[in-house]
Amino acid sequence: MNSNDLAHYLADKPPSVVRLEIEKHFNALTDKQKRYAHFISKAAFAGTRIVLRQISPESEPIFDLIVTLHKSAGGDWNALAKKANVDEEELTGFLEYAAMFLGNNGNYKSFGDSKFIPRCSEKTVAALAATSPEANEFYQATKSGIFSASDPALMHLGYPDDGHMTTYYPDSSSITKAEIKAVSDWMESKGLLPENNRLQKLDNGNFEILIASAITSVPTEGGDIGKETQFTVEDGPLKGKTIKLTYGDYAAEMKAIATYINQAGENADNETQQKMHTAYGKSFETGSLEAFKDSQRYWIKDKGPMVESNIGFVETYRDPAGIRGEWEGFASMVNMERTRAFGELVEKAPTLIPLLPWGKEFEKDKFLSPDFTSLEVLSFAGSGIPAGINIPNYDDIRQTEGFKNVSLGNVLSAKAPNEKIPFIREEDLEVYKKQRDASFEVQVGLHELTGHGCGKLLQETSPGTFNFDKENPPVSPVDNKPIATWYKPGQTWGSVFGSIAASYEECRAELVAMHLSCEFPVLKIFGFGDGTTDIDGEAGDVLYASYLSMARAGLASLEMWDPKSQKWGQAHSQARFSILKCFLEAEDDFCKLDYKADDLSDLTIKLDRSKILTAGRDAVAKYLQKLHIYKSTADVKTGTDFYVHMTTVDLDFWGTKVRNVVLANKQPRKVFVQANTTVDEATGGVSIKHYEASLVGMIESWADRNL
Repeated sequence: MNSNDLAHYLADKPPSVVRLEIEKHFNALTDKQKRYAHFISKAAFAGTRIVLRQISPESEPIFDLIVTLHKSAGGDWNALAKKANVDEEELTGFLEYAAMFLGNNGNYKSFGDSKFIPRCSEKTVAALAATSPEANEFYQATKSGIFSASDPALMHLGYPDDGHMTTYYPDSSSITKAEIKAVSDWMESKGLLPENNRLQKLDNGNFEILIASAITSVPTEGGDIGKETQFTVEDGPLKGKTIKLTYGDYAAEMKAIATYINQAGENADNETQQKMHTAYGKSFETGSLEAFKDSQRYWIKDKGPMVESNIGFVETYRDPAGIRGEWEGFASMVNMERTRAFGELVEKAPTLIPLLPWGKEFEKDKFLSPDFTSLEVLSFAGSGIPAGINIPNYDDIRQTEGFKNVSLGNVLSAKAPNEKIPFIREEDLEVYKKQRDASFEVQVGLHELTGHGCGKLLQETSPGTFNFDKENPPVSPVDNKPIATWYKPGQTWGSVFGSIAASYEECRAELVAMHLSCEFPVLKIFGFGDGTTDIDGEAGDVLYASYLSMARAGLASLEMWDPKSQKWGQAHSQARFSILKCFLEAEDDFCKLDYKADDLSDLTIKLDRSKILTAGRDAVAKYLQKLHIYKSTADVKTGTDFYVHMTTVDLDFWGTKVRNVVLANKQPRKVFVQANTTVDEATGGVSIKHYEASLVGMIESWADRNL
C-alpha cells in the first residue's frame, strides 16, 4: 500500500480520550444496588476476549501485549521506553495506538470497521516487547498483524470471498456468501437463532455451527432445537452436506460471565430482575437463545430500575451477513431528572406516530409504551459505546410484547477538548455550537423511541394465519396498489433483508426523528419553546441545529466508505449519507454544498432554515415512506434496490473530491476511560476507582480489570 493510502489507516494523533463521569450517580445507590452494578460490570467485561476474537486473529495477543507491558513497567512507561531505548515521540505513537485499540476493543475501528496501525515504527514495538519475555511472546503471537497492510481488502471487515477480514467464519477462507446464506436459511427452517454462534466450513465441505456456551456438549435436556447435533441437509444448495452443532465456543469466558450474572441476580432489587438473571445464566451456561429471549422479556418488564443493564450477543452490525451478534454489556444508573422528559415523550408517542407518512394498516395495533430512561454509564463493555439503545432486536417480542429505550447521558455530554467543526458556515457556527447537544438529545430520543419503536411487519404468523386482512390487503401509499408481499412463517426482518437490514433500519429511524422533530410540541417536551411553531425562536434553533447536524454527519460519513471495494463500513454512516442526498435532492433549493475552490477545501453546507418545515420535511417524508412500506411488506427486492441507489457513492465527485476534503478534516473519535469497581469480601461494600482522561489512564483502567 502506498504511503498516501496508508496515511488514512494510521491511528489517531492523538485519540480523543474522555472520561465517563459517574461517581455522583454511583454513590447515590444503596450498597446492594452497588453490588448489583458491580457484578453486571464484571460479567460484561468478562466477555472482552470474546469481542477481541470476534474482530481479528491478532486482536487478543495485541491486547495482552499492551496490558503486560503496562504491568511489567508498573505503569511507568517513560522508564520502560528508556529501558527499550525508545524516544519520546515513538513512545507517544505506541501509547496513542494502545489507547485507541483499547477504546475499540480491537484493531479495527468500531465505527467504520477499518483497520488502524501505529504511527510508531515496527522496530519500536519490537523493542518495547523485548523488555519482557511474556510481552515478547504476545508480540510474536500477533504474527505481524499489528502493522500488516499489504492487502487493501484485509484492511476492512467483510465477507471472506471478498477478501475482507472476519472471524465470524473462523478458518473458513473458502466459504462463500451463498453458503453462508444457505446455512442461515437452514437454521431459520429449524428455528435455530444465530446471534451467539459462529460458522465454520470444514475441509470436507461440511459445516460446523459453534455455539457460545459454558458447557461443551449438548445440554442434558437438549438445546433450542433438541438433542440432535448432526444433521444432513435434505434440499437446497447444500443438499447432502452435514451441519454439526458444537457447544462450548468461548467456554471459559461464558462460564465466568454466567458466574458473575448469577451473583448479580443474588443482589437484585426485585423478583423480575432475579428471573431476568436466571434466564441470562441459563443462556450463557447452555447456549440457549430461547432462554436469552426470556431474559429480554423480563428486562422489558423491569420498569424504572435504579440500575439499568443489558448483556449478551446483541448488535449484528459487524457480521458481514448481519445476523450474528457481537458481545456487549453495560451497567448504568438512571438520571431521574433527564428521564422525566423521556417519560413525557413516551406518553405523547401514541399521538406522534399517526403523524408519520403511512396509514394505520402499517402501524402496530397498539403502541406498547416502553420504559425510556436517561442513563449514566458506569461500564460499557464491547467494541464501542452508542449514544442511545432500543432493544431487544427480536421482532416477535418487539411487535407484541414491547421494548425499552435508553439514552446514555454521560456519553452524549462527554466532550473532547479543542474539537474542530468543519463544514458549518461561519454564520451558523454560534447556533450550531450552542444547540448541537440539545438537538442530538432530541434526535436520539425520537430515533430510539418512535424510530425503532414504530411500524408493523405484515406477516403470515403461522401457515394460513395473517396479522392483516389477506383478502382485502392494505393499499401501499407508495404506488396506491394493494400489497403483494409479506413475511412468511419463521421469517424475520433481519433474515429477509440480510446484510443491508442494519443500515436500512438505522436510516428509517433517523428519518422518523427528522420528521417528528419538526413538531414544536415535541421540542417543548425537551424544554425548548412553548409548543407553538416558531422557526426563528429557540426551538427553531434546536431544529435547525438538528438538520445541520444530520447534513454534516452525511458529509463526514464518507470517511467510512472505501473507494477500493466501494462499500460502506458503518451502518449509521451509510444511512446518514443517504439522508444528506435526500436533503440535496429536495425541492426549492433546500440544501446545497457551497464551495468556490476547485479542490473543495472551502466546502460548507448551506441549508435554508426557512424551508425546513416545507421542502425539507416533505423530502424526508417521501424517503421515509418508501423505506417504511418496503420494510413493513417484506418487499426486499424493491427496498434493497432503492436503498442501494440512495447510498451509492459516485466515485468522481463524492468518492474522490468530497471524500478527500472529508479525510483532510476528519476528527478523532472519542474513546472512553471507564471507572472500575471492587467488592470488599468482608463487608460487601463496593468502592469505585476513577482514572485520568489520558493515554496511560486508559491503559491503566484496562490493566486493573485483570482480564
